[in-house]
Amino acid sequence: MVLRAKRFASFYLTLRIPSSSLSSHRASIFSRRELFVQSVNHRCFGNMSQTTKIEYQKDGHFTRPASTFRNFVSADPNSQFPAEKGRYALYISPGCPWAHRTIIVRALKRLEDVIDLYILSSSMGDKGWVFDGTNGSLPKDPLYGFTYLRELYFKANPDFNGRFTVPVLWDKKTGTMVNNESSEIIRMLYSEFDAFIPEKYREVNKPGGGLYPEHLRKEIDELNEWVYDTVNNGVYKCGFAGKQESYDENVYPLFKSLDRLEGILAGHGKPFLFGDHLTEADVRLYTTIARFDVAYYTVFLCNLKSIRHDYPHLHLWFRRLYWDEGNETTGGAFHSTTAPWIGLYASGYSNAKVKVTKSQAAVIVPRGPAVLVEPLAESEKL
Repeated sequence: MVLRAKRFASFYLTLRIPSSSLSSHRASIFSRRELFVQSVNHRCFGNMSQTTKIEYQKDGHFTRPASTFRNFVSADPNSQFPAEKGRYALYISPGCPWAHRTIIVRALKRLEDVIDLYILSSSMGDKGWVFDGTNGSLPKDPLYGFTYLRELYFKANPDFNGRFTVPVLWDKKTGTMVNNESSEIIRMLYSEFDAFIPEKYREVNKPGGGLYPEHLRKEIDELNEWVYDTVNNGVYKCGFAGKQESYDENVYPLFKSLDRLEGILAGHGKPFLFGDHLTEADVRLYTTIARFDVAYYTVFLCNLKSIRHDYPHLHLWFRRLYWDEGNETTGGAFHSTTAPWIGLYASGYSNAKVKVTKSQAAVIVPRGPAVLVEPLAESEKL
């Protein structure tokens, strides 16, 4: 408990709580493939509005509804949502892998003093994502005093008729929601706010061309597509399967893709998926692998193999990112956004599984593994 408290305290040094007062976009940044993949939605579950019933299962197969708010922040000062320091806030739950990727990028880009971060509870209550002051979350929404994320959705649109999900990028100036699709939020953070950070952290000055370099965009989009379908979302399709055949249809493609990722890293022998430099592909995969052995392996029955015992190159890749607390490459972004909450992942997914599958059984939280993240030898560090 003392260690977790220290981790929360360390993470809170990066938060910015606002004072009491306070679209156009360069479309080329999103490939057609990316927009198609994201149409199946990259967000965590949320309770539905009372007038809508959204089914997560169809004929025993898990389905993921689409995102709803899809505007963009732009560096163009004449855009609907121009980039400004202190204007926007990011609402997240640390248990959600889709929200997790946004706070990793916020930290990688050193945007802590540019975009506020408001943390909700790591697990949902009866009315969805909640501010309750537990496990590093805020006791209330700092802007409006709300208790539930759903209240923010209704402020943006009183007739909202969908799911109340994280992450949320909020415009404090106009009092509305900009975007709740993680894959689009992270791409906004890559470069649209670069005018407000030191020059060495701007994408144009990054080794290798930044997180989404133009010369690798086709390859990154292609990898993102199959990794999303079979790995990022594949674990959910296994864990929330309502029939044996649905589980079987998804568990083998999941591990085939993990084998493929292992082969990529083993093949070039370099620290990141696309070689010597960190890219978006690493960020998007990381949040799934961070939860794999500690939650998906047990709770979601993704147990043909484990990362730590069966995928040596993936395991090294993950540990290098997780344990890097000071290297200029990551600035500790992966560790600081994972370590305070990794011990809560199994509990969150155990509760979510009961809700989504409508199980009548009691919630049983697995207690393993004994070591959440294996250590990293000095010779293995980035």
